[in-house]
Amino acid sequence: MKERYKAGDSLKKAISRKAKKWGATLTGFAPASRWEEYRDTQPRFYPSAVFPFTRTVITAGVPVLLPMLDTTPSVVYSELYNTTNRLLDEIAYKLSLFLNRKGHRAVFFPRDAYGDISVLVQKPEAAFSHVLAAKYAGLGAIGYNHTLLTEKYGPRVRFVSVLTDAEITPDPVMDKNLCIQCGMCRKCCPTSAFTSIGNRPVAYMDKYKCARYHRQLREQYRYPCGVCIKVCPVGADRKLYGTSTQKYLNERNILKANPQAPEYADWTHIRSFGSK
Repeated sequence: MKERYKAGDSLKKAISRKAKKWGATLTGFAPASRWEEYRDTQPRFYPSAVFPFTRTVITAGVPVLLPMLDTTPSVVYSELYNTTNRLLDEIAYKLSLFLNRKGHRAVFFPRDAYGDISVLVQKPEAAFSHVLAAKYAGLGAIGYNHTLLTEKYGPRVRFVSVLTDAEITPDPVMDKNLCIQCGMCRKCCPTSAFTSIGNRPVAYMDKYKCARYHRQLREQYRYPCGVCIKVCPVGADRKLYGTSTQKYLNERNILKANPQAPEYADWTHIRSFGSK
């Protein structure tokens, strides 16, 4: 195994440096064989089915800034979401060209890859999962709400993937379960999309209900929602920004009773401008 990846070690270091230089905060590497090993999804979603030449999937991530996310649903969070998406696609495009210049086939799978939210209302899935790619690249563990939890940012990370024929030394899959099963995402979800299934650590998620709510937000120019990643207590970014669990839990009822509640004045002020 060491001989197989010997040439990939120097390439891995070069890719990691480039990704960081171009704006990636997290970068991980997974062999395409891990999809078949773990079998978390159907074979038609394996990287070898999406782009058959794939031997390695490189996943890059950038954080979602918590104070801006706290204002959701708002145009401020919407702009943040769009900014991270543009940055991720640019990073992945540059990495693909870098690998091409090194003599390797490489392409990127865009961070969202759907034409409009109305498409997701009919079919709430993508041709390739960045969450699984990030899991297999050792960047985190999947939590109750189907997002990837990371040690630094909890679920507040956006991802993109580069698929290449280069044989690159893989990163180990994270064994640690970061989700603490607090139920915050379930309790605060505006659509009640999450339902616990026995002792399973990951919830059943009504993706159609979630997509329909996002369509409403899109029409109001304050898409996406993001509440389930906003309220998650996991992540070192909490030490920097704080925000109490109780404030999240009380938000809906307090604002329903008093839309001008002073403890939420900063969030409601931002939500009052730039969208319907």
